Amino acid sequence: MMIHEITEKAGRYKARKRIGRGRGSGHGKTSGRGHKGAGSRAGHSRKPAFEGGQMPLFRRIPKRGFSNHAFMKHFWIANLGDIVAHESFAKGGDVTPKSLIEAGLIRDTKRPLKVLGGLGEGQTSLSVKLNVTAAKVTASAKKLIEDAGGSVTETGVEKPRRPKFVKKEKANS
Repeated sequence: MMIHEITEKAGRYKARKRIGRGRGSGHGKTSGRGHKGAGSRAGHSRKPAFEGGQMPLFRRIPKRGFSNHAFMKHFWIANLGDIVAHESFAKGGDVTPKSLIEAGLIRDTKRPLKVLGGLGEGQTSLSVKLNVTAAKVTASAKKLIEDAGGSVTETGVEKPRRPKFVKKEKANS
């Protein structure tokens, strides 16, 4: 037997830890849970990032600069290839968020719709006339739709309205 034959198989088949099977097993009595405290009780679970009461790593790291992440707009996206491949748009027609929901291509109208110009494998042009109404349409999708004789209407994305600050007038006394 050579050393490489031993190390190749060493640790490959690790046996399952059988807890609560007596002291001789090494995992008897408290079954690896220690003595007392929340961790020893049934039903205990802690958050994945919990560090035992120590200040968590995320809070210890300094925060600098600005991030646009909080202001990012999420869209439902639909590729032209997926739209045309669906039976309800195979002969053309009106493509709106409502019609895409009925077709099962997007889930709801909570997010605005964005139409992308991705076609299927080997396709270079659109063969059906589509009238697309969406919040955003990419330039490639717009070109493909208009070349096929269709029309594109972009509704745009609504910006959230913030209440305007109104100065309180001082009472004249």
